Amino acid sequence: MIISIHQPAYIPWLGYFDKIIRSDVFIYLDTVQLEKKGFMYKNKIKTPQGEYLLVVPLKTKGYMDKMLKEVEIDNFKKWQKLHLKNIFFNYKKSFFFDELYPKIENLYQQDFKLFSDLAYEHLLFWLQELDINTKIVKSSDLNINSKKSNLNLDICKYFDADEYISGALGREYLDEGSFKEEGVNIKYQDYQHPVYQQLYGDFLPKMGIIDFWMNSHDVSILKKG
Repeated sequence: MIISIHQPAYIPWLGYFDKIIRSDVFIYLDTVQLEKKGFMYKNKIKTPQGEYLLVVPLKTKGYMDKMLKEVEIDNFKKWQKLHLKNIFFNYKKSFFFDELYPKIENLYQQDFKLFSDLAYEHLLFWLQELDINTKIVKSSDLNINSKKSNLNLDICKYFDADEYISGALGREYLDEGSFKEEGVNIKYQDYQHPVYQQLYGDFLPKMGIIDFWMNSHDVSILKKG
């Protein structure tokens, strides 16, 4: 059994999906704290001027005392219309635009109070579009309350996993000895970003999934990684 774990993310980059593809079960980690400086609630698209961030506005007051599943979206700001506008104007010349834009337009008609719910429903959308069938489980459904390295290990033990796919930063905090004692092999992700056809000049890696989806849509490239 191969497990990977990651926090909720808005229009994640290809490396996020690489972890999911290589796993039997992917844990949607909605029981940790929001990282304001990270990419959980924002990601990049490509424009004629280079990369541009699409950001979901959040109500961050008191966020340090909340789990991700409790963080609310600031829907007073009409961010969905703004994001759709940016997607429309920057991808209207992409090869698959006419086929795919109505799907994304429909996705953005849904209203969500909580960021985790938004990111989860969007994730299910992307998995369907990319034909990825990995089982997705929310950490909030597991009743596991440990922290940091112990949290990851306890999740692996819950599923009787023998391999855990970690991001490269896991080297900084995972207690490798504890994993070894429990018979869980840690495999650190070393993602080799594929090059695909993009608009607007030289290739830019690490764009949000929407860039790949609009321009390539070749799932075989994604699954080779």
